[in-house]
Amino acid sequence: MKREVNLDWVKGLEFAGNIDGHTITIDVDEANGGTNKGVRPKPLMMLALAGCTGIDVVSILKKMRIDLDGLSIKVEGSIQDEFPKAFESMHVIYTFKGKNLDREKLEKAVTLSKEQYCGVSATLKKAIELTYEIRVDEQLG
Repeated sequence: MKREVNLDWVKGLEFAGNIDGHTITIDVDEANGGTNKGVRPKPLMMLALAGCTGIDVVSILKKMRIDLDGLSIKVEGSIQDEFPKAFESMHVIYTFKGKNLDREKLEKAVTLSKEQYCGVSATLKKAIELTYEIRVDEQLG
């Protein structure tokens, strides 16, 4: 199976990307020669990781009949100071919201995502350190 995305230069350092019919703008801030009209490539990588694992985790928990009130995923990245300023590591923090959530099932869903299902995670862990953390925000009824 092959995947394909398209990226077209607009002007300056602004690009228009097309992913499955959806447009995304990529740019840099004014201090770096851009016009700040879009997202930066490195944070986009972090968002891809969050999105991939988030889809997995919600799908797995649904099959386990776990009802969430919410899920927030934060990805913290550590980037080298020297060029090419590559990522050294990423830390994924899952904050689950809901009542009487089964922590064991939450942990199982996260483990299945990171070890078996998330292709972004599988790709990144070949190059950088990936760590994970689970937090639970119990909603008061």
